[in-house]
Amino acid sequence: MSQTESRIAFVTTGSEDEALNIGRTLVEEGLAACANLLPQIRSIYRWQDKIEDEPEVLMVLKTTQSRLPALIDRVKELHSYDVPEIVAVPIVAGLKPYLDWVRENTQDRSAQT
Repeated sequence: MSQTESRIAFVTTGSEDEALNIGRTLVEEGLAACANLLPQIRSIYRWQDKIEDEPEVLMVLKTTQSRLPALIDRVKELHSYDVPEIVAVPIVAGLKPYLDWVRENTQDRSAQT
């Protein structure tokens, strides 16, 4: 796997319970190899012409480009927000065994059964 196939996706949620549910589901379904939860972030943003200032939880998800569309779809299904933050960036360099692990753990599980 070339390193450019690896992705980090960022997703914010309104609670740690929601992040835990989404993160665990994505890992169980092979859409993310890992979900790091960073609680107690503070987000300031404009929503529906109003400035919001809210506590959130940030998820840092490791996945691959080929699994990213399914990850996005699944987050939208599970998330409580009307428009959840789901953004992804390429991993341009990293430890090869780690990136191999990401690839191995984001295989389509339905194709293996």
